Amino acid sequence: MQNIHIATIIIIAANVIISLKGFKDYRFFEKYKFNIAGIRKGEQIRMLSSGFLHADYNHLIFNMLTLYFFAGVVILYVGVTQFVLIYLASLLLGNLLSFYFHKNEYHYSAVGASGAVMGILYAAILFIPNQNLYLFFAIPIPAWIFGVAYLLYSIYGMKNKLGNIGHDAHIGGAIGGYVLTILFAPSLLETSLWIVVLLAFPIILLFILYKLGKI
Repeated sequence: MQNIHIATIIIIAANVIISLKGFKDYRFFEKYKFNIAGIRKGEQIRMLSSGFLHADYNHLIFNMLTLYFFAGVVILYVGVTQFVLIYLASLLLGNLLSFYFHKNEYHYSAVGASGAVMGILYAAILFIPNQNLYLFFAIPIPAWIFGVAYLLYSIYGMKNKLGNIGHDAHIGGAIGGYVLTILFAPSLLETSLWIVVLLAFPIILLFILYKLGKI
């Protein structure tokens, strides 16, 4: 088992404690989930608090396992403070993008740390693009392929409203992780320019599709 930094433990603990509270307390869950109507009434705390609530145990475990596996890489390369900043900024940017695309859907709600975790995953991929990730826990694929493919799928899912998944939050989180990682580690533009350009492709595609009115 890899060493886990206290900052990662605190974030995971916060997610677990707040999510468990939400599982047991419906009023608490409703008060702090991401909800367009609530946010437009001025309940801005939902933009942050919703990132620590989860829909069920599977949702919580999947997000926290992903964070566990990739947090150490980001901390190793940029340090604890910047890791926390990437996490929180990705969470907020994911929710901001969701708010932007759903601002007129007053019923729209969402929960989960997926945007924040996606930001950490995208940051880790910038540093370790060739590390194998295991699709369905069995099929090894390079991290950079997974990152690009997942964002392309998220764009497709966002465009076609696939499933009960916050695809836009995933994309917003990835953008947050991508931009902040390059700001915190500009040497990547020299040492790993190919992966910086490659991971930018889905992000650029999203903005092109938006400008064309396709999304």
